[in-house]
Amino acid sequence: MKQTVTLAFLAGANILVILLLQWYVITQLGVGSETDALFAGMVLPQLILSVVSSSLTHVLVPLLTTADKGTFHENGWGFFLAISAIFTILALVLSAGAGYWVPWLFPGFTKAEAALAVTLTRIQLASMVFTASVSVLWSLYHAQQKFIWTELSAVLAGGVALFVMTLTLPRFGVAAAAWAIVVRTALQVVLLLPALGRPKRPSWRAPAMKAAWKRLAPLLLGASYYRTDLLIDRFLSSLAGPGGLSLLYLGQQIYSVANFGLEKAISAPMVPLLANKAHAGEWLSFRESFRRRLIWMGLLTTAGYVVVLLTGEWILTLLIGHGGVTRDNVHSLWLIMVALVGLLIGGGMGQISATTFYAKGDTRTPTRLGIWTYSVCIPVKVLLFLRYGLIGLAVSTSIFVLVNLALQVVVLEKRLSLQSAKECNG
Repeated sequence: MKQTVTLAFLAGANILVILLLQWYVITQLGVGSETDALFAGMVLPQLILSVVSSSLTHVLVPLLTTADKGTFHENGWGFFLAISAIFTILALVLSAGAGYWVPWLFPGFTKAEAALAVTLTRIQLASMVFTASVSVLWSLYHAQQKFIWTELSAVLAGGVALFVMTLTLPRFGVAAAAWAIVVRTALQVVLLLPALGRPKRPSWRAPAMKAAWKRLAPLLLGASYYRTDLLIDRFLSSLAGPGGLSLLYLGQQIYSVANFGLEKAISAPMVPLLANKAHAGEWLSFRESFRRRLIWMGLLTTAGYVVVLLTGEWILTLLIGHGGVTRDNVHSLWLIMVALVGLLIGGGMGQISATTFYAKGDTRTPTRLGIWTYSVCIPVKVLLFLRYGLIGLAVSTSIFVLVNLALQVVVLEKRLSLQSAKECNG
């Protein structure tokens, strides 16, 4: 209980720091072309990271949790070096071609906006490399059930980045915000490096390495498809006029950051616990733990949404309704957040259901469900945007997340019921 409270506090502090970073940029620069370019520059790095980083954590933690102590650090070094090298090469390739693919992704941008987005994208690609490396280091700490330092390091790194931004943004403009993000992720790598221990020569053919790539393959292939909803959202919102992309991004980011904090406090600690229960065949206890966490996440996210619904516009006005942010900006942002109900509630509960699949060693089922749901929702997303603009786009996101959650829970309950029955009869 003490660890849960501590993690919740640190997760809250991390959320606060991340929101302060966003708040400072928005209040200093306003909602317009510069912030559109900044958030557009984040989209492809974020897409790749959302596909790879979360997949890495969900695959590596169960593997490392049950790994032999003698090979733990050897495997850790192998994963760290491999992922860092892959993402460095990817960043260089994307940076070289940014002048071509960035304007294509954001057809609503003027030439000046597209040029700025290219510059900011190239800066933030460095952050992508560091964040991928951090995902491996997180996995090492989580596998040893050492959760507090991973959260504290994020808070410390975010605090330093915020300090750097307050010094540099007034002088260097929006580029300083992009560099502050790089500082944050680079510092996290430095703070978490002790998890690797002394340098060891990795065994690239170790059983854990082979198992990791085998489990990652379906996750990466599937997630690479259904996570492109980020690209579609940014593509469409760039057509909504100056500031439209920024407002949709902010609404999604606020909920995503909240879910990220809840994941660290509730979802992440249950991965090694469930992995050990699955390894021991304790399916009754496994199902009970899953249900308990799912209910808690549902209650917390629903309570948060009620707060947004009743007092959200007043809170947003108080926090960001000044500087370059107009009253119309605040009202539009609040309406978008109301429409994104599924992202907060379904996204939070979906972390629990997806994590439960991964703890069982099953990466295929949630991937297949995500692909099916997303395929159905793509035309819905486009049609709702054409009819209702940004609000329609937000509603389509809610539909996708909630339907995917429902399918995951139904499949999980069916399978866990069968496994629990076998345990009772065995």
